[in-house]
Amino acid sequence: MKLLFTKITLLILMIMLFCSCQKKSDGYKYVIGVSQSNLVEPAQIALYEEILAEGNKYSDLKLIFSDSSGESKRQESEINRLMELGIDLLIVSPADSKSLTPAINEVYKKIPVIVMDRNIESDNYTLFIGANNKKIGTMAGDFIVDILGEKGGNVLELMGNVSSVPTQDISMGLDEVLKNNPNINLMGKVDANWLRDPAEMIMKSFLMRNQKVDIVFAHNDAMAYGAYLAAQQYRVYGIKFIGVGGLEEEGVKMVESEIFAGTFFREIGGKSAVDYAIKILDGESEIPKQIILEPEIIKAN
Repeated sequence: MKLLFTKITLLILMIMLFCSCQKKSDGYKYVIGVSQSNLVEPAQIALYEEILAEGNKYSDLKLIFSDSSGESKRQESEINRLMELGIDLLIVSPADSKSLTPAINEVYKKIPVIVMDRNIESDNYTLFIGANNKKIGTMAGDFIVDILGEKGGNVLELMGNVSSVPTQDISMGLDEVLKNNPNINLMGKVDANWLRDPAEMIMKSFLMRNQKVDIVFAHNDAMAYGAYLAAQQYRVYGIKFIGVGGLEEEGVKMVESEIFAGTFFREIGGKSAVDYAIKILDGESEIPKQIILEPEIIKAN
């Protein structure tokens, strides 16, 4: 119920923000467009909230948000709409890196662009802010090896969208560690699209077939929790669950309550995006091309 209320509130607020600016409003020094891939993933909701909170600190800044519901064509259309509204800078979290690259290339010819989380397939952006996802996968692999020890075991990997660069990087990092540990069986790499409900259904399908799972490593905390719920429903205990994200209402509480064996905290990057956007628009010269957010592990006691 709380999640539904949050989604409705965010949708109403976005509509108000989006429709209230047919042209640059009087009294605002800068107008920044924020194009998000979706507002379903917990990380994307957190990104929205962090950008909004930081933007509210600047009385002369207006933010206009849009949500593409994970559809690249819709996101491309919304980016064009933001440009028509006369934005000074675009912050974009692409639904798909490859398909959004041409649209972002065109925007970059006219205004500065900050790309978040999923990088595009060109250097036509002002700043990229994203996590070191391959390192997350490597750290997860090391953690799994520590948990299973010499006896080894079976690991199920619940992936985000397989076409997304973060998913590919996390999985690559995990593979690099586990390939050197033949006693650990990676029993499946399954796309749950970053969402709790698909992860829960996938986990149920494994348990229904009486497949022994020792560790579930999910690319975000929501999917890890979905897998946990499935295990609880089937009364299968002793499985270790590992997530990614470390959001306060997601992974951290799960680790503290020992539902998760661990999660990987990574900064959202929304605050940095807004602060650097202002620096870029103010004409500051010392702007990095990339900011890579390093992860840290949070383990249960």
